[in-house]
Amino acid sequence: MDWIVGALCALLVSGAAYLKRSLSLSGMVAAAVMGTVYYGAGSLFWFGLLLLFFISSSVLSHYRGDRKEELERSYAKSGRRDAGQVLANGGLGMLACLGNWIWPDPGWGCFFVGTMAAVTADTWATELGGLSRTAPSSIVTGRRIPPGTSGGVTLLGSAAALAGAVFIGGGAWLLLAWTGDAAGGEPAGTGTGTGAFGLVRWALIGGLSGLFGAFADSWLGATVQWMHRCSVCGKEVEVASHCGRETVPVRGFRWMNNDAVNLLSSLAAGGLALGIGMIL
Repeated sequence: MDWIVGALCALLVSGAAYLKRSLSLSGMVAAAVMGTVYYGAGSLFWFGLLLLFFISSSVLSHYRGDRKEELERSYAKSGRRDAGQVLANGGLGMLACLGNWIWPDPGWGCFFVGTMAAVTADTWATELGGLSRTAPSSIVTGRRIPPGTSGGVTLLGSAAALAGAVFIGGGAWLLLAWTGDAAGGEPAGTGTGTGAFGLVRWALIGGLSGLFGAFADSWLGATVQWMHRCSVCGKEVEVASHCGRETVPVRGFRWMNNDAVNLLSSLAAGGLALGIGMIL
């Protein structure tokens, strides 16, 4: 029955997102499958955190879209999320959900929260950081770089990343208090509770791992991501065409696209969240 309910809820949400142009057709299909697994193999805890990420990210992607339109021309993927983006953002969480379904253990819940905190932090940083009136600085060199350049960080974007990460941590605590189950019966960690200590614990797990994941994403973007240079404006971009001309590859690994960067950074954040969960 849970699988049927999950499928219906996932189809409803992904279908609405497709109509709102937040998802492409492939993204809608991937989100429907993912949501079904999150609810069928998991619970409202797993499905609820996925919704918190997706809804908040979709709202922010449309916020002040006129000001971010120019920046998005530098990104390989923006606006409507395709299947690759959906899986890069939620695929690890889905594997954690299936892992807990097969072999229940509190650690799966911590890892899951870390991955969701990372992708939420990165998305919030991108969507709100792009509105910063201050030019971003390279996370590697500290030098000012053009807005929209991979690896750039701003104070506004970093604050947004932390807010998004804590938002997921707080959401995890709230959903635990509501459902009482995150990973195999015990609320995602021995003795966590759902009181004030539980709130602080999950805020720390989400906040620290999510912020780490967002910075890891920026570092990978500045060092190993496959990037091009526009032959017209000279800007370093992710796309193969810019300013109406083909761009020239300048650095990185060809396979290291934006989806791969998101996947690796969320994996690192999940590992950190698991470690923090074991300590606290």
